[in-house]
Formats: sequence, structure tokens, C-alpha cells
Amino acid sequence: MADGMMVDPGRYRLAIFDFDGTLADSFPWFLGAVNSAAERYRFRRIEDADVERLRGLSAREMMVHLHVSAWKLPLVVRHMRAMASANLHHFKPFYGVLPLLHALADRGVALAVVTSNSRPNVERVLGPEVCARVGFWECGASVFGKAPRLRRVLARSRVAAADALCIGDEVRDADAARAAGIPFAAVTWGYTSEAALRAQNPAHVFSSVPDLAAALGVALGEA
Repeated sequence: MADGMMVDPGRYRLAIFDFDGTLADSFPWFLGAVNSAAERYRFRRIEDADVERLRGLSAREMMVHLHVSAWKLPLVVRHMRAMASANLHHFKPFYGVLPLLHALADRGVALAVVTSNSRPNVERVLGPEVCARVGFWECGASVFGKAPRLRRVLARSRVAAADALCIGDEVRDADAARAAGIPFAAVTWGYTSEAALRAQNPAHVFSSVPDLAAALGVALGEA
């Protein structure tokens, strides 16, 4: 269910989506990719017993837990991006995502994707029909570099921050939205636990794609 007050369906003119964990179900792949990187770059693996605890951590806290030093992070990210490109068959859009994006575009809401993943990867997972409706792309962001990308989308779209909604599943998404002055909608079906997301005081919390669609005043067709 949507949390808190009902969203005014006409309030938001721009919807900015994260990709991994928000539009696409990549968390199971992520766990394996981290452990592959751990073997190569010599940091702590994620064990099965760690998963729920790690879902309660921010990206910075996870780096500390896994003993990933700052100088290794770009190497790890590069390795995982290469793995993602080679393993996109493991990535699937969450149920309802494709019709949600179509419905928002049909209603005149501008769409943006801001992600650390690459644009070719996003396009292959979401498909050409949906991606043709995305007006603003900021892909390949650094792990903690989304805020400038969000500001760039605002500038290019000429939409005020208060009229945009940043939709994501991680604490770093909330941090970036806050830095850019954009209301943040936390989705609980991705990488980060609901409790950790609620601690960020998001404007909205959604537990399913249909809940998000209903709150934004659009109906979903076939997923």
C-alpha cells in the first residue's frame, strides 16, 4: 500500500526513476556479482546469513562491512558493470513497470532514468518501446554521484524540483534527491529494507508497482 497522504495525481510533472532495484529486479544477480568481485579484489564476501542485515545498510555502510576501500570502489564498479552487460538475461522488469511507464507518458508526465548502470543495459532490459518514451537519460553515474545528474535532469526538463518525483530503492537515492531538493518516493521491493528507507523520511513509501501507479493516478494495462 502507498504510505502517508495520497499523492495529488496532477502534482508531479516529471518522474525520475532509478533502474536497479526500482525498475528492474537485479538484486539476486547483484549478490553473485559482489562475490565475484570480492574474489578478484580481495574483500569480504556476502554470505546468505548477511543478506537481510545488508539490506538495512546504506551503500557507504555496506562498503565498510565488506571492507571495500575507497580506492578499490571504481575497480569494483567497473568489474560489476562489465558483468551486468554479459548477464542481462538475469535482469527482468518488475511486474507492472512497463505499463506504468507507458501510462505516465500517456498522461503527459515526463520520464527520466538516472542510474549507475549503462544506457545500453537499461534499453535492453526495458525494451525499445518504453525507452523511446523516456525523455531524459543520465546513466553511468558514480555510486555517490547521482545528485548532479538529478540537477541536470531538472535543468534540461525545465521542471521545478518541487514538481518532480525521484523514485528509488536505496538510501543513496534518498540522499541524492534530498541534495537536489526533489521529493523522494521510496519503493520497498528493491535492494534496501523498508525500515532503512523509512528512516530517510521519504515523501512517499510504496510496496508494489500497482500501489505506485494508483497513487500517481494511472491504471496499469498488461505487464
